[in-house]
Amino acid sequence: MKKHKKILAVLMALSCFSAAVPQYTVPVTTQAAVYDQPNNYGWYFNFGFEGTTDGFSARGSASIASSSDTAFVGSSSLYVSNRTSAWQGASYKLGSNFKAGTEYSFSAIVSYLDGYDTDTFHLTLQYDGSDGTTYYDKIATETVTKGQWTQLANTNYKLPSGASNMQIYVETDSSTTSFYIDEVIGAVAGTGILGPEGGSSSSGSSGKTGKGGMLLGDINFDGDIDAMDIVLSERGMLRGFDDKNAEKAADVDQSGVFENEDVDLLKQFITNRITEFPVAAKAVDVSAMEAKFKNINIRKSYKYDGENNPISTTRFGADPGWMVYDGRLYIYTTNDAFETRSDGQYQENTYNSGTINCLSTADMVNWTDHGAIPIAARNGRTQNGCCSWASAAWAPDACWKMINGKPKFFLYFANSGGGIGVVTADSPTGPWSDPLGHALLSHNSPNCSNVEWMFDPGVYYDENTNEAYLFFGGGRKNGVPAATPGTGRVVKLGNDMISLAGTPVSMNIPYLFEDSSVIKIGDTWYYSYCSNWNVGNQTINGVNFGNADILYMTSKTPLDANSWKLSGNVFKNTGSQRIDNGGNNHHSIIYFKGKYYVAYHSRQYAIRKIKAENIKVYSSNGQLSADGNYRSTQINECTFNNGKLSCSGDMKGVSQIEWLNPYTTVQAETMSNQSDDVQVNGLRNTTVSMKSGSWLKVSGVNFSKGVNTITIKGSGSGTVIKVCTGSPSGDVIGYVELNGSMSENTVAAINSVSGQKDLYFVASGNATLDSWSIG
Repeated sequence: MKKHKKILAVLMALSCFSAAVPQYTVPVTTQAAVYDQPNNYGWYFNFGFEGTTDGFSARGSASIASSSDTAFVGSSSLYVSNRTSAWQGASYKLGSNFKAGTEYSFSAIVSYLDGYDTDTFHLTLQYDGSDGTTYYDKIATETVTKGQWTQLANTNYKLPSGASNMQIYVETDSSTTSFYIDEVIGAVAGTGILGPEGGSSSSGSSGKTGKGGMLLGDINFDGDIDAMDIVLSERGMLRGFDDKNAEKAADVDQSGVFENEDVDLLKQFITNRITEFPVAAKAVDVSAMEAKFKNINIRKSYKYDGENNPISTTRFGADPGWMVYDGRLYIYTTNDAFETRSDGQYQENTYNSGTINCLSTADMVNWTDHGAIPIAARNGRTQNGCCSWASAAWAPDACWKMINGKPKFFLYFANSGGGIGVVTADSPTGPWSDPLGHALLSHNSPNCSNVEWMFDPGVYYDENTNEAYLFFGGGRKNGVPAATPGTGRVVKLGNDMISLAGTPVSMNIPYLFEDSSVIKIGDTWYYSYCSNWNVGNQTINGVNFGNADILYMTSKTPLDANSWKLSGNVFKNTGSQRIDNGGNNHHSIIYFKGKYYVAYHSRQYAIRKIKAENIKVYSSNGQLSADGNYRSTQINECTFNNGKLSCSGDMKGVSQIEWLNPYTTVQAETMSNQSDDVQVNGLRNTTVSMKSGSWLKVSGVNFSKGVNTITIKGSGSGTVIKVCTGSPSGDVIGYVELNGSMSENTVAAINSVSGQKDLYFVASGNATLDSWSIG
């Protein structure tokens, strides 16, 4: 109660100030309160757990009870114990007054007494989407110190459109520690809800740190932002400041000038009318900014104007697998990278990869690069691989499934040609862990000893029947006819997705070389693969095909080997389509937002790069190679008519299926193209490195509200980022100067724009970008 009384004391002190500070009282609730309409404080509900669980439910094996061990307000809180997984906590089902697509304010106060010194807690929403799938979204996340109360709050959280059966719950990130919950409140959007020391989750009494580590608003430097700081700010407004650092702390909007707006913002912050100090848009010296680009040479890209293929050129990427989750398509690829011989010369690709690239998109053109996932710990080019037994990570495929009430993600990969592994995660981007400590499948697995190449997993989970099947295998033993290699397999996966529900079944796959992909359309399973190099020209079941084409077979009963029938040629070899010089192919047939696509790899980007930069890549026989067999993932739309699939590839690629919203935070690593020198750094929460003349392109940005301000989170030593439309030398809408370490920089736009435009970010020097937004 001491902390809560301190909050009340601060608010009482504020009532002595000018009328600009609203009168605000805080009720201490000792019993649950649920309202059909928001009360005088803007609350729809408030739960204090005084002798009752207030309608909350335990998740999984957890137990919940009202406890007097500790409390934030009153004498009791909700105690959550007996947890065996991080997601197991306490939940509350939202009533009919909470509407999908509408913003609300949510808050919960949490603490724990046993375990590590700190732990990460989430306030999470579980809901059913319009497609009937259960989804999860984080409302607020905070690091909690053992023995202290911490607030999880979001004053403007928008319930997803189309959501139903919504419930909020508190969980931890990974631990199973017991914890306490108190003062759970749901309110009108924008309602500030007081927490420990008067703070809220997005800023709290800690406020925002300005340049040099200064706590903005903490004018007396006592570590708190409170009523005394308002007194000092008003005194500073009348008399000025003797201490320059105090004046900087009082400039809470970081405009460079302490003014009345700063005093008003400080009052709003103390009363929780705002939870974070806004950053004032700085005026731009256009002449000085333009001078920074006077002698800049714009760098090249080998992905030409009008092309959406390859999907990314920050790294090579082959053998694309896929997964759709929460409105995004995730692509996972083998991380091809230039290799060198012992004499330092570049050599042809030997597939020495232990990492898997992860990219995702909502619109099929702008792709977010989530980094390269370290898998194979025994691979010399891989650091911190999660699979201690694996020496390679090739040809991934992925799926997700609800396990114990939460989504679980599964990434299958080939350990060279020696086996199939699986790693798991709680998000599509990881972090990934090895649940088995060994391969899921190997040559020692039943009915696998005569599979020449134990690789190339293709997986698909059918949530309607709760069935998942894994396809794999390839190559052929010496003396076995090319037409009937007999090395393809299918196996049903166990309910946990990391075990087998039976013995792998041999498939009769004509001219199988490698590459497995599987999708279910209606009640029919489509298995597709790459034919081998001994085909010449063949016609089977009316299907004509040649060397290394992508063929597909169909069946309604996957484990019945005799039910599979060759049904079509979905994608001819990239060489015969003149996309590149030809070579092995590896693909996936994808369904996303109402359309079918084929993802595949080609070598055209490598051909362009090697030629333009005069890179010498030597084959194993010492001859120069035009492409080095370094591959990049491309995607083209696929037609589906009368049960038949057909796709042609090209460099133009697919059309953008939805516009990009610039009025939310956009990750800098989300782009449709970039100059070839741009690098993506890190894993999951990645950043982008640029040099003088580097540029990023974001396609189809919808400027429905125009442009008033531009915010870029980045670092640089006086580097300016020019923001323009149409091209790297197109119409300029603003300049953002980066000075110092990673921070947000907001400037006033110098020109506005409307409609849908391609947006470019051009660097005058070295810079690292994290994100951007338009205001």
